[in-house]
Amino acid sequence: MKISRIEHLGIAVQSIDEVLPYFQDVLGLEVYKTEVVEDQKVKTAFLKVGEVKLELLEPTCPESTVQKFLDNGGRGIHHVAFKVEDGVSEALAMCDGKGIRLIDKAPRKGADGLHIAFLHPKSTCGILTELCEE
Repeated sequence: MKISRIEHLGIAVQSIDEVLPYFQDVLGLEVYKTEVVEDQKVKTAFLKVGEVKLELLEPTCPESTVQKFLDNGGRGIHHVAFKVEDGVSEALAMCDGKGIRLIDKAPRKGADGLHIAFLHPKSTCGILTELCEE
């Protein structure tokens, strides 16, 4: 697998509106896109820091995995997303071949027009890892 860069950092928040003053007024970052990803049960807001994006993740219902993360004391960094140059399908096959537990067996549509797949944190040093391609 060839990783070209960190694509984004996913940050779990209870309310995007409540945290935006910190990101905008203190850090000077601007939201360039918001969207709801129905199948992931989240509302997202994207900000850029150089080439790296910050993805604020707000749960849209109690069944959201982000809500469960927050309920279990999680706050802040939810996942790290890497851009893969050789494609998500190929990266998943390589990871599976090395015994990495896959959350997604195939790429799916994610936020910001990306194709994504997740690797289970029990196989990735406790880090929920997202693989992305445009």
